[in-house]
Amino acid sequence: MSDKDDKNPLEELQNQIQDMIRKNPGLANMGMGVQQPGPQHVEPPPPEEKEKDEEILRRIREFSLKPKEIRDHLNRYVIKQAEAKKVLSVAICDHYNHVRQCLENSKLRDREYSKQNILLLGPTGVGKTYLMRNIARLIGVPFIKADATKFSETGYVGYDVEDLVRDLVKAANNNVELAQYGIIYIDEIDKIASAGETGGKDVSGRGVQINLLKLMEDTEVNLFAPNDIMGQMQAMMSMQRGGKKQQPQSISTRHILFIVSGAFDKLAESVKKRVEAASIGFAANHDDTDTDPYAYLKQSSSADFIKYGFEPEFIGRIPVRVACESLQSEDLAEILTSSEGSLLNQYRSDFAGYDISFNITTEAIQEVARQAHAEKTGARGLMTVLERLFRNYKFELPSTAIKSFEVTTDTLTEPEHALKELIVENLHLQDEVWKTDLARFTEAFRNTHGFTLTFEDEAAEVIITAATEADKTIRAVCEEKFKDFQHGLQIISRNTEKTEFTITAAAAKDPDKELSQWVVASFRGE
Repeated sequence: MSDKDDKNPLEELQNQIQDMIRKNPGLANMGMGVQQPGPQHVEPPPPEEKEKDEEILRRIREFSLKPKEIRDHLNRYVIKQAEAKKVLSVAICDHYNHVRQCLENSKLRDREYSKQNILLLGPTGVGKTYLMRNIARLIGVPFIKADATKFSETGYVGYDVEDLVRDLVKAANNNVELAQYGIIYIDEIDKIASAGETGGKDVSGRGVQINLLKLMEDTEVNLFAPNDIMGQMQAMMSMQRGGKKQQPQSISTRHILFIVSGAFDKLAESVKKRVEAASIGFAANHDDTDTDPYAYLKQSSSADFIKYGFEPEFIGRIPVRVACESLQSEDLAEILTSSEGSLLNQYRSDFAGYDISFNITTEAIQEVARQAHAEKTGARGLMTVLERLFRNYKFELPSTAIKSFEVTTDTLTEPEHALKELIVENLHLQDEVWKTDLARFTEAFRNTHGFTLTFEDEAAEVIITAATEADKTIRAVCEEKFKDFQHGLQIISRNTEKTEFTITAAAAKDPDKELSQWVVASFRGE
């Protein structure tokens, strides 16, 4: 193979473009027809966005929150996890106090500082992500979440870990100064453990760990990926232009806080074996950890993580570790009744869109919590149970006269039967709804075709009966029956100048037949 064949075609393309710009400086001013890239050339943010960013930066420079204040804020949204809230509150305050001190005293920036990156352990659905989202929202800093499973060592096959920082810049509306104080949250970190007790994990996970640990301390990340040729071309042309104040080409990760999390179910089993083995020959005090294997994660050590498949350097970059507790049935019930982010509020909002409200009894809440706990997906089980309960209610009730209902344990036991009973009990109110739907059709018909239709009571009964038997809406039945009705009405209108028509029972039963008779009569002058 020749030397020419060995050249990287992308590098060769870049060299050619550089030569072209050097020989033809005008190309840089023309931009070669390419729209300028993200952080280098962005439109000035709207005044309100700029003011918002400045306010967030001011709050960071003047950070004064105390750990208990953060804890109290989290208590409004996340149930249980007292230890996790305590650890996170202290770590967050330590981190942003250090940031504030560095901004106040530039000499501190060069002082050695071990960043308090955080590892959250625990089963799915216990609130790990929710905790961090609410902390980021409280402080106001940009926040992004990603799954560790999509990373690759090189970034050409999968997602480059440095793209996390670039995504953070995007989340900060391309404000690099604000992004450098943001929070990056990486879930499913246990999935990138290299071959160890995990049963032969992909060894590429080791490469991802090495790349991540560089980010988690202090490094400069180019705002364009190395394999983003278009971005590199645009950045190169931007530098050729000069004359304008350029946006930063890179961002430091020194003050970006990294939080990683994972279920670590196999690690829990490994720690359990170690703890039980150590207790052999002693009067071990077995507590409720026997029924909850995740409880053993509280006793995990760095050696356990290394044995699990993590590099010592990587796990050393995450000094703050806390295990979240599994949620029990009573915790899930409290989430529904006490959390400001309760799913019940979401469903109430959904029904409120149709002017419908509902009440749920205490016993029903406990039953929802019991069924959700059986799903073994933490708080996510609540969505599974509630969606199963409310799905048909949200489908049926908006087309009825029902404006309120109650959820009881019977509703949860037989939701279909309870819904049918509710509809039957309110059938006496349905006539008004059907007539309203019929009026909506006639209004739409008049707006579209310019003809006014008036339904006699007997005709309305024909339409309502047809809709009920076919399980269709009034509008669907009318659109089907009177699909081409306007064509005949146009002929009649030309002959008689008539624009208002009365729909009789006969016309409602067989519109085409009745319309034909009307047309013939119009030619006769009748």
